[in-house]
Amino acid sequence: MRQTDTSAAAWASIADAAGHLERIVMKTLHAHPNGLTVDETCAAAGYPRYSLQPRFTALKDRKAIFDTGLRRRNVSGAKAIVWRITALDRKDPQA
Repeated sequence: MRQTDTSAAAWASIADAAGHLERIVMKTLHAHPNGLTVDETCAAAGYPRYSLQPRFTALKDRKAIFDTGLRRRNVSGAKAIVWRITALDRKDPQA
């Protein structure tokens, strides 16, 4: 199946938006080294859950963030994963 010019343009705009939202998640998590849930990240960044939540899966799949094993209640009362960026878990050899 051939990709049309319109579908290619649509994909490019989604990819640009996804990259921007991933950077928002990473910047917000970096500012909170003890980790945040998805809801906490959204509140801190000022974005709705539907915008940022899918980015957590993509970042987890690339091992840019990880599940700390901690859980906190989210706005619905359910237990939610506390996420951290992977870079904060690494030891800096020059430190």
